[in-house]
Amino acid sequence: MAEQLRYDGRVAVVTGAGAGLGREYALLFGSRGAKVVVNDLGGSFYGEGASQRAADVVVDEIRAQGGTAVADYNSVVDGEKVIETAIKNFGRVDILVNNAGILRDRSIAKTSDQDWDLVHDVHLKGSFKCTQAAWSHMRKQNYGRIIMTASNSGIYGNFGQANYSAAKMGLVGLANTVAIEGEKNNIHCNVIIPTAASRMTEGILPDILFNELKPHLIAPVVAYLCHESCEDNGSYIESAAGWATKLQIVRGKGSVLRTSIDEKVVSPEYVKSVWSKVTDMKEAKHVDSIGQASGYLLEVLENLKEGKLDGVSDTFKYTNKDLIVYALGIGATVKDGNDLKFLYENHPEFSAIPSYFVLPGLLLNMTSHIVADALPSGKADLTNVLHGEQYLEICDDLPISGTLTTTGKVFDIMDKGSGAVVVTNSDTYDESGRLLVKNQSSIFVVGAGKFGGKKSPIAGVVPTVAAPKRNPDAIIQYKTSEDQAALYRLSGDLNPLHIDPNFSAIAGFSTPILHGLCSLGFSVRAVLAKYADNKSELLKAIKARFSAPVIPGQTLSVSMWKEGKRVLFTTTVVETGKLAITGGYVDLKDTSAKL
Repeated sequence: MAEQLRYDGRVAVVTGAGAGLGREYALLFGSRGAKVVVNDLGGSFYGEGASQRAADVVVDEIRAQGGTAVADYNSVVDGEKVIETAIKNFGRVDILVNNAGILRDRSIAKTSDQDWDLVHDVHLKGSFKCTQAAWSHMRKQNYGRIIMTASNSGIYGNFGQANYSAAKMGLVGLANTVAIEGEKNNIHCNVIIPTAASRMTEGILPDILFNELKPHLIAPVVAYLCHESCEDNGSYIESAAGWATKLQIVRGKGSVLRTSIDEKVVSPEYVKSVWSKVTDMKEAKHVDSIGQASGYLLEVLENLKEGKLDGVSDTFKYTNKDLIVYALGIGATVKDGNDLKFLYENHPEFSAIPSYFVLPGLLLNMTSHIVADALPSGKADLTNVLHGEQYLEICDDLPISGTLTTTGKVFDIMDKGSGAVVVTNSDTYDESGRLLVKNQSSIFVVGAGKFGGKKSPIAGVVPTVAAPKRNPDAIIQYKTSEDQAALYRLSGDLNPLHIDPNFSAIAGFSTPILHGLCSLGFSVRAVLAKYADNKSELLKAIKARFSAPVIPGQTLSVSMWKEGKRVLFTTTVVETGKLAITGGYVDLKDTSAKL
């Protein structure tokens, strides 16, 4: 059996202890060894009259149980007199339960100044004055336990109790500050939010509920909060009918109302457009302090300075089988002996084609709703998004299998009128925390423009590079298969745009189109084959802009210009003469002698 919690040597002051909850608190403290000051003015619960009888009866009950107690008949507004009773009789004060209260219920229209002032004086001012009077004694002894009594009327509001609910919520704010100021001196302050049958609630609560709300069922909760072993400080505890829980104030994720630190004006129209995000509580979190709340706002401002919005993360698992499926999806074939290293796991030089590592960032964008969440309209789905540009940087040796973690953030947003461009940055790490790749994706969202945003990218958005105005140094052509998109999508990009005729029609295409990243994969293969002897470890970075769709079965012509360790390229659809990829380049760590 657990050791009994005792209060021997402690002095407890309980206000409003002549009946109801206060009486139960006083009796419990007295039975567990505390010396108790039973405070009660003895008036009606309307705050009228006075009598010594209420406090005296409870004192007699405590003494009859073998405990020690004295009565105090002062108004809690005279808090120094209440605490002086404890000091004169017992020499100290360790526990203060601010419980005294009255009701003067009126609708807002009918609440008089007297109704307002009396309720606030007893509940809020009285709790403050008693706490203030006990403060110096508790600080000197480096110990104190204080309870503020709030109410569900304060937390949730209640018709006809404007004065009472305002005072009760005021006590929550008072407790927050008392908890902060008292912590260094081991003075803890917590809030009890009781629902109990008492003279104040009789006739207000339904009988079936009133009969179960016994005050003695709440008293143990308050007693524990006042024990030296309780470490809670600044907690709000709701209790009723032999049940208790902790309440917390939480804050939603919210929405940034401007896209950069330079944007100085926020319009009501923009606020309206993102209101669903402002009020979304699905990702709500508890905030412990003003410092923590301010810290989040500082983070928002720093992100705005850097052009970033909120981030997301995800894991990405792959094996050698996934690398082989990807290689097949971008046209690698056993007909070319140089491709075998990408297709056979037991090949002595088996490796990944580096463009595979675009996928972790891409899938994060697709599954996290990061793009939609960044837009004022909040609307971005598979029917209205197009991959605009892609940048990939290889930061370390690429493993042939593993579980990767990718973190991503919105880096920039641009208003292009007919649509919006959302630029995301993502970093991918292996199990040991080693940074493997960086990705930057530019996503064009059709119909999401005209929100008043800027049109030009911020610094840090990796630009494309125009091809030289001279004949290419090399051209390689690849014939895609009519099943190319069906095969490529097995690598993870399952957008039905690339296989479902009905879906592609909704998106405005007469037939399913090839993934832009598939065309990019073909282009990277061409550069590796021509200038890196098919050594994937020589690839450092890739950048490309997707400028026109490719239909599975069409032929891709990759034109290349070698300029030092950079190979610039464009990719053209032979059957139509349209450029599918422009402004592309591959940076190599080294180049072979092939020209």
